[in-house]
Amino acid sequence: MDVHEVERMRAALALFVADVFASVPRKDQRAKSDCYLRGLMMDGRRKSVQAMASRLPDGNEQNLQQFVNQSTWDAVPVRRRIAERLVPRIGPDAWAIDDVSFPKDGKMSVGVAPQYCGALGKQANCQVAVSVHAVSDRASCPLTWRLFLPAEWALDGDRRRRTGVPEEVTHREKWRLALDALDELAAWQLSPPLVVADAGYGQNADFRAALSERGHHFVVGIRGDLIVQPDAAVPVLPTWSGIGRRPVSRYPQPPVSVAELTAGAGREAFGEVIWREGSRGPMASRFLALLVRPAGVRPRRMTKAAAVAAHGRWDGVLPQMQLLAEWPDGEDTPARFWLSDLPTDTPIAALVRLAKIRWRIEHDYRELKHGLGLDHFEGRSWTGWHHHVTLATAAHAFLTEQRLAPKVPAPA
Repeated sequence: MDVHEVERMRAALALFVADVFASVPRKDQRAKSDCYLRGLMMDGRRKSVQAMASRLPDGNEQNLQQFVNQSTWDAVPVRRRIAERLVPRIGPDAWAIDDVSFPKDGKMSVGVAPQYCGALGKQANCQVAVSVHAVSDRASCPLTWRLFLPAEWALDGDRRRRTGVPEEVTHREKWRLALDALDELAAWQLSPPLVVADAGYGQNADFRAALSERGHHFVVGIRGDLIVQPDAAVPVLPTWSGIGRRPVSRYPQPPVSVAELTAGAGREAFGEVIWREGSRGPMASRFLALLVRPAGVRPRRMTKAAAVAAHGRWDGVLPQMQLLAEWPDGEDTPARFWLSDLPTDTPIAALVRLAKIRWRIEHDYRELKHGLGLDHFEGRSWTGWHHHVTLATAAHAFLTEQRLAPKVPAPA
């Protein structure tokens, strides 16, 4: 937006800031948050503090630097208020979990390390953050964030002190950070209608089990090599000879990969499904839904432990889930796969729509990065990073509310 468009929104922005930043104790800090948000929303390739201050009529580089990097205001209550406002406004069909990367030079920015960088599509020096978004077909917004701290940071006292990493923060896998974020949102009395995630999360049996333990239904991506038993397969209890340990129930046939199972059904078993209208017309492909039982060491151990804890025994039956597979035109085999624990009578069109709804978070990241300077933070500290990400989220939330607001017709 240019300076005139931003100025036309000043009154609405002031009301938004007064509510969202009400937890910030000092009036001058709340005024700086208003200024910082205007700087993020204003046109300009760089959204560094220096660049924003030069564009704002009331911009003061030193004040803004201090506000984002050194001020002690707590970002968590601000993110909570954003989530409380945006969830009912969006009316989400799902919460989407994802991670986003920020390429960086050097090794002193908090959390930076050589690791896979999605922004570059390769291993590179970067920061990675896990985010949870409320998504519907018409709108979406990040609700909360977790900065991933690589293992090399766990014992690097020098870098931790220089960047202000809290003592209690250590290395946690991204899937655990995602669960932490869901637990934080639950503490704010917010619960997802459904969780969606890509195969980086969905392939993990522990992650899927943790969602179920929390009562969260899910539609998550998986790789084609995930192994399952067909739904009709039945475990068999071998006859005990009376010597040694009693045998346990086992499936007589080995599990198969979801790629092999769905390819074996044949292309004719896949039907066309349209899941939404795109900019160039209906989005459609061919899909198949099957009932399966995820197999492997981890699912078996977790299912057995849960059954023994609840009933004192386990009959060897693995839990039932729905497998969704996509066989796009031009492909020789099925190309994409998802697992869901939604009711078995869920229509395939609904499954496909939910599996594909993650497209909204790509819209979020694009607007946050290219329009609102999410990845333009030039500081190095833990506090500064969380302040900047929270302010960028607030700017995105404000613009999302403006887009969702009823349009008042111009006077005749």
